[in-house]
Amino acid sequence: MDLMELLKTRRTYRRFEQKEISKEIVDEILVAARLASSAANKQPLSYVVIQGKEKVDKVFSYTRWAGYLPPEQGQPKEDEQPTLFIAVVENLDINRDCDTDAGLAISNMTLAAWNHGVGSCMIGACNKPVLSEMFGLTENQKLHTVVAFGYPSHVSRIEDIEDPADPNAVKYYLDEKHDYVVPKRKLEDVVRYL
Repeated sequence: MDLMELLKTRRTYRRFEQKEISKEIVDEILVAARLASSAANKQPLSYVVIQGKEKVDKVFSYTRWAGYLPPEQGQPKEDEQPTLFIAVVENLDINRDCDTDAGLAISNMTLAAWNHGVGSCMIGACNKPVLSEMFGLTENQKLHTVVAFGYPSHVSRIEDIEDPADPNAVKYYLDEKHDYVVPKRKLEDVVRYL
């Protein structure tokens, strides 16, 4: 896929086919995370891979999805849940402030996945204490995010925001086909040249 097309179509996906992701694709996602830039090249991140229906279901039960939508619309149903989670973990002994590193790694992971038609959803709205214990994290580790992966069973597309002053204009929604529509500010609304 052309890079700009990849960037344009790699949206958040929240409903998935119940189809396993191959080991080769999972490995490529992890290599992409490893290749991400890191502040001062400290590389404070590590990853926990959660696969297999029973383990994925357990992690899923501690996550919340699509905060702009009512739960019956935003929360994936049993036959729509992801088939893989990857937890992004910060090592606090290396760097206590690595949000930028995590963002870069997550971006790399989700783009590598989407290059194979695997959709993703970053989830910060989760029970981090329970998941941290489940993942065996130590005192010097902090769960940053869990990222859900799977083959999407819906479309997610961008539309321009017409009124950038409207605070509700950024809220994504479901269209008549139950596909996600993601409003984005226009380029002229976010860029100025000096």
